[in-house]
Amino acid sequence: MDVRSRNHVTVTGRTGAPVVMLAHGFGCDQNMWRLVVPALEQHFTVVLFDHVGSGNSQLSSWSRDRYGSLDGYVADVLEIVRELALGPVMFVGHSVSAMMGVLAAAHEPEAFSGLVLLAPSPCFIDDPAAGYRGGFSAADIDELLESLDANYLGWSGAMAPVIMGNPGRPELGEELTNSFCRTDPEIARVFARVTFLSDNRADLAAVRVPTLVAQCSSDAIAPPEVGAYVHAQIPGSRLVTLNATGHCPQLAAPEETAAAIAAFAGTAR
Repeated sequence: MDVRSRNHVTVTGRTGAPVVMLAHGFGCDQNMWRLVVPALEQHFTVVLFDHVGSGNSQLSSWSRDRYGSLDGYVADVLEIVRELALGPVMFVGHSVSAMMGVLAAAHEPEAFSGLVLLAPSPCFIDDPAAGYRGGFSAADIDELLESLDANYLGWSGAMAPVIMGNPGRPELGEELTNSFCRTDPEIARVFARVTFLSDNRADLAAVRVPTLVAQCSSDAIAPPEVGAYVHAQIPGSRLVTLNATGHCPQLAAPEETAAAIAAFAGTAR
């Protein structure tokens, strides 16, 4: 298996410098990082890749069995790190990829110099009995997935602007809509369930590498309480609230996002 081709791995930036690995979220691909890469590659080796089923990854490598849970994606991340053999990496995971980083670092902490969890959510569903607010009721998530199943393109057009936020900048919502629409609907349905139904709250305490939790000041998908919860559960983690709004700060506020990543990656090594 050619890991680099499977995940369309690209490496840029300074040879021999500390490594920053950028992992995109649901319905996206590595292109979503394009506005933060120029700032990062001045100081770091930057690794980009597409999750299988997204972007320019090998779609023939996708299977429901492997990618019906986060485990398949976590295995891919670890395989990429081993294949590149660039030493410990600073893993930057956006949205659902943040939990992939949590699981990967718990499995092989020596492979990671640290984690940046950008707009993370360990569980999107509220758990009133535990005093946990994820942002959605179970009924909300059921409705979201039913709508996605019934009309994926229609769902994409309706949900992408909500996820992106920043209604005053409609071009951002349009970009995310287009990204969603480029994803194979069958793969998107499976990945959506992995994203919105996973519960990784119990995995957070196992993280033992330096971790930055970077949340947005206003995010309809991952409210501030979620970032505070992740920070409280990961020993020794740092929490920063970006001025950025919406769920995709790498597009809405790339300079601020890149600065937060670079500052943490520079001090954690």
